[in-house]
Amino acid sequence: MAKWGEGDPRWIVEERADATNVNNWHWTERDATNWSTDKLKELLLGVHVEGEDGVCKVTEVDKLEGEASINNRKGKLIFFYEWNIKATWTGTSKTGIKYKGNVEVPNLSDENDMDDLDISVSLCKDEPDTPLLGFMRKEGVKVVRAALGSYIGHLKTEFTQGMILPTANGLSKQPQEESQSKAKVDKTRVDSGSSTPAPSTGVKIPTCKFSLKETFLTSPEELYRIFLNQEMVQAFTHGAAVVDGDKGGKFRLMEGNVSGEFQELIPEEKIVMKWRFKTWPCEHYATITLNFLDRGGETEIRAECKGVPVSEEERTKQGWQRYYFEAIKQTFGYGARLY
Repeated sequence: MAKWGEGDPRWIVEERADATNVNNWHWTERDATNWSTDKLKELLLGVHVEGEDGVCKVTEVDKLEGEASINNRKGKLIFFYEWNIKATWTGTSKTGIKYKGNVEVPNLSDENDMDDLDISVSLCKDEPDTPLLGFMRKEGVKVVRAALGSYIGHLKTEFTQGMILPTANGLSKQPQEESQSKAKVDKTRVDSGSSTPAPSTGVKIPTCKFSLKETFLTSPEELYRIFLNQEMVQAFTHGAAVVDGDKGGKFRLMEGNVSGEFQELIPEEKIVMKWRFKTWPCEHYATITLNFLDRGGETEIRAECKGVPVSEEERTKQGWQRYYFEAIKQTFGYGARLY
């Protein structure tokens, strides 16, 4: 597990098979094949891209061959999936002419990184040449890749709902997962406002304030829930976490590197938290305010960070960009538009 600011985080999630398995020692397996088939069809049939030459969309999933499962081996949650996929796409030009082609993904597997996934796009036999083929190969492939990345994120969160429980001491042992998958993410935008002094909390040290802004392709309700749900936090931080998602509730995540308390919660609108990194002076907390703004099919987060030690400003900015915003997009597929 990479620490804040060091290397790339891994896909690491803890699981407990049942309420009596307090030390995660049982070896269990859950078959995710049928669930995966439905989820892959749902996500692929949502692929839709539009450009100056026309519109392309996936209209049918012709083949889904493979399997998926989750193994809990002495507290280590291992995800296995291997799929051979073939789908039909249709294109409609600006003049109303329709075309049909195929999308093939022969190697969606836990052994392959998402960036290296082979996605081929072609026209059906006897179809005339069209600029929509090049458009689908360039832009359509991006959305197909995002849909498949979203499937992996859902496999590690939605399908495991209720399975991830803490051990007897409240924190699971840190596991090592045997494979990892990565999806492309959009670069987080950082407001260009200059650092200005802000009141400190706890001990008296020079502090600053800054703001961050990012847009996610999901609803305020869903994005708000991700920050307060322990299982979802464990998914995007890739490790064990303790999250009490109520006002006054405490959180501890990223191997204890980050901790704090929720001070104000307005559902779907705002989260205010006391937040600290473990190397900061003892008992010193910053105040992080997350505002969720509905942008019609998208949600913009505006993060106001106050009381951050001056010496930690850049590190804190980069940490929130990478280990919160980009990690959430990567895990849940909120960085690419799916229709």
